[in-house]
Amino acid sequence: MTQPRKDGGAAFPLQSIGPEFAPGYGGMSLRDWFAGQALPAVIAKCANDTPQRGETLEQMFARKANAVADEMLDARRTA
Repeated sequence: MTQPRKDGGAAFPLQSIGPEFAPGYGGMSLRDWFAGQALPAVIAKCANDTPQRGETLEQMFARKANAVADEMLDARRTA
């Protein structure tokens, strides 16, 4: 059994407004936000890199941006 991914929680959580929104809306995870912020730099730095076998260029960018996001979350946990 694998451990659930620690995604940092909601990046922009919204408070519940009424009974139809009782649990509230968590929005995107902080991991997704960090990955999105890292993506332009990853593309600029890695545009000439060779993707892994069977991986598209876009998948490589996503993998690397998520790796940056994971490191940012780890840094927050250890700070």
